[in-house]
Amino acid sequence: CFSKLKQFRRVATRFEKTARNYRAIVTLAAIVLWMR
Repeated sequence: CFSKLKQFRRVATRFEKTARNYRAIVTLAAIVLWMR
């Protein structure tokens, strides 16, 4: 699962500044992967 999440650039580079925003991006990426 982590290798698939790292395909998303924002997740891999930790572009977000706060932990809350980062968790939201990870959640959205997981939803996108789950929907595929």
